Amino acid sequence: MDDYVYQLAAPANFGCGGKICFAARNTGLFRSEDGGQSWQSLYDSLNLAEPLPSMAIGVPPNFERSPRLFAGVAGGILRSLDGGQSWQNSDVPKPPPIVAALAFSPNYENDGMVFAGTMEDGVIFTSNRGDNWVSWNFGLLDLNTLCLGISPAFANDETLFAGVQSGLFRSANGGRAWREVELPVGYEAILSLALSPNFGSDHTLFAGCETQGLLVSRDGGETWQQLGQDVFTDPVNAILLAADFPTNPEMLALHSGMILYSPDGGASWTPWREAELAEAEASALLAPLGFGAGQPVLVGLADGQIIQV
Repeated sequence: MDDYVYQLAAPANFGCGGKICFAARNTGLFRSEDGGQSWQSLYDSLNLAEPLPSMAIGVPPNFERSPRLFAGVAGGILRSLDGGQSWQNSDVPKPPPIVAALAFSPNYENDGMVFAGTMEDGVIFTSNRGDNWVSWNFGLLDLNTLCLGISPAFANDETLFAGVQSGLFRSANGGRAWREVELPVGYEAILSLALSPNFGSDHTLFAGCETQGLLVSRDGGETWQQLGQDVFTDPVNAILLAADFPTNPEMLALHSGMILYSPDGGASWTPWREAELAEAEASALLAPLGFGAGQPVLVGLADGQIIQV
């Protein structure tokens, strides 16, 4: 079975005494205890006859105190209460969805809210840490959900975004209703989203397109600007912002297997760590400590490897 790394994730305490991280791959879900140096399968307890492709991994903000995990698969959501040692099927709406994205409320420890983006079935939602899920698709005209972005100030503004096959939708009431966002590129698949850590005050978000490059809005999605039009000619599959963005306006973008770096909020771009990644086709990024000089960054590859650069 061909492998592919869909997503990398780590708990919030990574680097503060913790080195646990996770990889969602075509051959299953994997956990590392040593910062990505070695990996162990987390699906052994399921006794599967064949690998279970996992497109999304969800690590709650309070993982170090309550080690729950969520895995998005074709057919629903698996939940673990013990860091991946054992699993249970979540109660999700039928027909069983293909889950492509997971996003947690920043206030998850209090509100228990998790959102899941699905292919063909829109957005499903739980407010009880995954005990059961319901569909929240009022106004969501395209149910092919590719990515989710949630406001860091969600507890106050209840804002989240869903990138879909035909564009972008926004909810200002915690996902209960959605409104289409008008983009300058027309109907376009939105593959990735990144919201500023200060979105509640600066209203800045980035959207990665399938064919139209990288977009930025500085007013919560009302108006948009295209970035790097001479650089981005292929899909933009991931966007990472510096933890103290926009004070530090550094960014990374995963562009058709190549990682690009911007020191100025997207105004200019150059290949990032080109020597280490010259022969690699990147498919996922994880920079839990940032991506400045000397900081370890994990890069998932299209062939299933995970390397540190």
